[in-house]
Amino acid sequence: MALLRHLRLCLCFCLPLLLPPPAVPAPAPAPAPRTDWAACRSLSRELSRLVATLKEPHRVLEETHLSEEDPKNWPPRIRCSDACDPSTLDTNNTRCLQRILQGLQHYRDLLGSDIFVARRLPRLEAALDQLLGLVQQEHGRPPRHPMAPSEAWAHPLLQRLALQRLQSFTAIMSRVFTHSAS
Repeated sequence: MALLRHLRLCLCFCLPLLLPPPAVPAPAPAPAPRTDWAACRSLSRELSRLVATLKEPHRVLEETHLSEEDPKNWPPRIRCSDACDPSTLDTNNTRCLQRILQGLQHYRDLLGSDIFVARRLPRLEAALDQLLGLVQQEHGRPPRHPMAPSEAWAHPLLQRLALQRLQSFTAIMSRVFTHSAS
């Protein structure tokens, strides 16, 4: 009887040493970063405010309305097909955010191009960089479309066109973020 108790005691202590170690559970995948809608709303409003307060350095261009349509949908614009309407944003915002990211990257590249070499807008660039950083967390970097060099005489006209389009883009983008942050 003592032998059985001794054998049982020995098995209780030695058996765990003979068994393979327990399987280590695989780490749970890290959740994808989520868009900080409130921060995007705040930054998009700031960006809209900055664009709206820019003054035209060439008075003659103030009354000029420039229009240039590109059939390839470039520069990017937020369209109905981008699913940025409130009902779609509540369920699936991926396509809308990708379009916003594409537009933000385009305007950031444009502000850093030769068109704005004589008229840098550091506060506008910084606001675009911050907003880009927030949206890129979830959706990565969009493909870049390098800006073609332009003639120096055309820079004021191209600046005006770029800033008009940026103002329109930020107004719509700001509405999207305002709805989604609510």
